[in-house]
Amino acid sequence: MFESFDRSRSRYASLGVVSSLPGELIDSIWLIIDLNLKGVIPLTNMLAFDVFNNNGRVTLRFSQEFSDVEMAVDLAYAYSTSFPERVFAFDDGTRETILLPTEISEHS
Repeated sequence: MFESFDRSRSRYASLGVVSSLPGELIDSIWLIIDLNLKGVIPLTNMLAFDVFNNNGRVTLRFSQEFSDVEMAVDLAYAYSTSFPERVFAFDDGTRETILLPTEISEHS
């Protein structure tokens, strides 16, 4: 058994994520995992992040299966209707990838 989301693993974002979210939002997801989640709550290998419009700015809401813990983080980045409603961070034990919901089966 491996510990999920170890920052020493290689980290990626899928082509779908890179083409639909700005790099600073992708980086924000990794920072939320490292600074706000890791070591605070037990993490599974699949984390969900909902992307919300909060008065023109982005709010990311974390959740995961089998847990009642949720957390929302307000960010200073402008929201766009072209952003996906949800992305997932997946850790396969070797590398970590941020994916769109339609890309999950390709990586799990």
